[in-house]
Amino acid sequence: MKSPKKPTYFNRELSWLAFNQRVLDRAMMDNVPLLERVKFLAISASNLDEFLTVRVGGLEIVRQSGTAITDICGMSASEQLSKIRERVNQMNRAQAECLADQLEPQLAKNSIVRMREQDLTENQIEYLRNLFQEELLSTIAPVAVAAGEEFPLLTGARLCLCVRVKNGHQLKPAETPTAPDQKSSATLPEPDARFVLVPLGRSLPRMLTIPADQGFQYVLLEDVVQLFLSELLEGQKILEVTPFRVIRNGDLVLEEDGLADLLSGMQEVLAARRYSQCVRLELATGASDETLHFLQKAVNLRADQVGAIDGPLGLADYFTLAGIQGFNNLKDSAWPAHPTPEFERGADMFKTIATSDQLLFHPYQSYDPVVQFVNDAADDPKVIAIKQTLYRASKNSKIVAALERAAGKGKHVTAIIELKARFDEARNIEWAQRLEHAGADVVYGVKGLKTHAKLCIVVRREPVGIRRYVHFGTGNYNEATSRLYTDFSLFTCDDQMGMDAVHLFNAITGLSVPQTLVKLSAAPINLRERVMELIQVEIENAQQGAEAWITAKVNSLSDKQIIDALYRASQAGVKIRLNVRGICCLVPGKKGLSENIEVISIVDRLLEHARVYHFHHGGEELAYLSSADWMARNLNKRVELMIPIEDRDCKSRVLDSLRTSFNDNVSAFKLNSDGEYQEVTRKRKKELKRSQEILYRQAGDRYAAHTNPRTTVFQPHVANDDG
Repeated sequence: MKSPKKPTYFNRELSWLAFNQRVLDRAMMDNVPLLERVKFLAISASNLDEFLTVRVGGLEIVRQSGTAITDICGMSASEQLSKIRERVNQMNRAQAECLADQLEPQLAKNSIVRMREQDLTENQIEYLRNLFQEELLSTIAPVAVAAGEEFPLLTGARLCLCVRVKNGHQLKPAETPTAPDQKSSATLPEPDARFVLVPLGRSLPRMLTIPADQGFQYVLLEDVVQLFLSELLEGQKILEVTPFRVIRNGDLVLEEDGLADLLSGMQEVLAARRYSQCVRLELATGASDETLHFLQKAVNLRADQVGAIDGPLGLADYFTLAGIQGFNNLKDSAWPAHPTPEFERGADMFKTIATSDQLLFHPYQSYDPVVQFVNDAADDPKVIAIKQTLYRASKNSKIVAALERAAGKGKHVTAIIELKARFDEARNIEWAQRLEHAGADVVYGVKGLKTHAKLCIVVRREPVGIRRYVHFGTGNYNEATSRLYTDFSLFTCDDQMGMDAVHLFNAITGLSVPQTLVKLSAAPINLRERVMELIQVEIENAQQGAEAWITAKVNSLSDKQIIDALYRASQAGVKIRLNVRGICCLVPGKKGLSENIEVISIVDRLLEHARVYHFHHGGEELAYLSSADWMARNLNKRVELMIPIEDRDCKSRVLDSLRTSFNDNVSAFKLNSDGEYQEVTRKRKKELKRSQEILYRQAGDRYAAHTNPRTTVFQPHVANDDG
C-alpha cells in the first residue's frame, strides 16, 4: 500500500494576493456595472495598502531580526518578501492599466470625464485658479528640504508632491518633526537645485468637480496643485514634479508584559504608527534619477522597496468616484435589506425569542433587530443587566448609545471593548471612555489575546425567574458594515447556551478559567479541539465505509493542524467542500493527498464574511456558526466562539445558504491544485446562478410569504331559487 503524499501548502501572503487579484478581476469584467468596477478597483487598492502596512511590515521586522522563522511552506521572510514585491508590482501595473485602458475610456463614453490640463477650457481654468487661491493655498504647506537637513515626517499612504526646483530666493525652512529612522540627510546631486515637498492634506477631496455643460467632469487634486504650483512656490524655477507616497509599518505590537495601563499603551502605539519604519515608496513613473535617489535615501529604503506606477497613486480614493450621484444606470440595482417577519415593528422581541430561536442573514435581512435588541434591553424595566463584546463598532454607533443609556438608567452594563482591534484602536478608546463616563463597567479585553467573539447577553427578571436572552453573531456590532458584509445573527434564550455565554463572559472579565462549556466552544479553550474531534469522527466513519462529509465556509484557512486533519480526512474518503473567501493554504485536488477536497471562493458585490461549519456526523448533520476562521491566530490568540444551530428552521436556512454558494456559476472561482483560481463557468444552456442574488431573493420571498400568506378558501355551492 502506497504511503500518503507528503502534505504541501500554499503560502499565506501569496494566497491573500491571489484573493486581491480576484477583487481586481471584477474591475475588469464587462458584465459588472461600470461604477461598481471602479469600486472594485478602489477596494483592491485599499486592500493592498493594508496588506503592505501590516503583512509586509511584519515580515520586514522578521527579516531584519535575522531569525530563521519560516512559513507553512518553509519559506524565509526574505524569500516571501521577494515574491510579494514581484506580485505587488504586477498588481500595481494591472490596476493602472485597468484604470487607463478600460475604466477611464468607458467612463468618458458615459459622460464621466477626468480632465487634464490640455482638456480644460479657459473658464474651467479660472474656476480652478479661484479654488486654489481661496481654499487649497491656505491648506497646503510646502516644506523645503535643503542639503544636510533631515527629512520631514510624512504619515503613511499620504499623497505628496516632490518638487525639484532651481535655487533662487530662499527662506530658511522652519524645523519639522522627523521620524526616528530618518536620521540621514538627502545629499543633493546638483549644487544649484533643491527639493520642496508638498503634502496634500487628507481633508482635501481627491476628486475636484468642475463646471461642465453636461455630464460629470473632475480633476485630480495633484493635477490642480501642479497647475498652479508656481503660485505656491513663487519665484522658484520648477524643474520637476513627482507625485509619491510612503507606506509605513502598521504591525506594531503592544508589549503587554509589565504594562500598567492598556489604554495609555494603545495610545502610544497609535502615536508610534505615524513615524514607524517605511516599508515601501511609490512614485509616478518618469521621475529623474535625482528625485528617485533623493526620496529613496531620505526614507531609507532599498531599491527593491520602490515601486514606479504609471498613473495616479492611491487608487483607494476612487471610492469617491464610484459613489457619485445621478448615474444609477452604471451601478448595481439597489438591494434594500428585507425586514424580518418575526421582528415586525411593534413586536415584543423578548417574547419572540422566547418562543423559538431566531436567525437573521445580513444584509439580505435588516440589521435593525440587532440594534433594537440592545435598545429594548436598555429601556425595558425588567432587564437588569447587559453584557456585550465590542470589537469594531460604527462611527455613530446606536448600539454604544443604547449601552450608555442603559448604564444611565442604573442597569448593570458590562462591555468588553477590544482596544487592540487593528486600525480601530482610536475609536474603541473613545467608546470605552464614553461608556465608563456613563457608569458602565468596561474591560479592555484579555492580556495576550484579542476578544473577537460577537456576543450580547441580556439578563431579564420575569415571573418565571431570571432568563438570559443571547445574541450571537459572525460579524461585528457595526451598523455600517452590516450593510456590506454577509453575516448571520442568532437570537436564543436556550438555558444552557445562555449559561455557557455567561460563564465565558465572566471568565474574560474576571481573568479566570471558565467553567465547563456544554454547548458552546470557545478559543483558545476548546474550539480547536472540538473542530478536530468533529473532523476525526468523519475520518472514522469513512474508514468504516459509512457516509462522511464536511462542508465549511470561512474567510481564511491557514492553520496547519486543521489543514493536515482535512488532508487525512480526504485520504480516508471524506468528501470535503470548502468556501474560502480569502487566504487558503490548503492545496485541493492533489492526488493521494486531497483529491476529495474542493475549494471555491466567491467575490461579488457583498463581502462574504460569515463562518459556517457543517459535519455529516453519522447522519446527525451538526451545524455551527462561528466568529473564528480556521487560522492559528483565531484558534490560539483570540477569544472566539462556535455555537451549535439546533433549531430545525434556522439550521435549514444556514445549510441552504451553503448549498447555494456551491451552485454559484457567476461569481465563484475554483482553486486548482497549482494555486490558480478559475472562474466557475456554467455548462451550455445552464441557468445562471449568482448566489448572493439568489439569497437576497429568498429573503424577500420569506418576508412576502409571511406578510401575504396563501390561504385556501372553501366556496360552497349555493342552491338557487329555481331549485
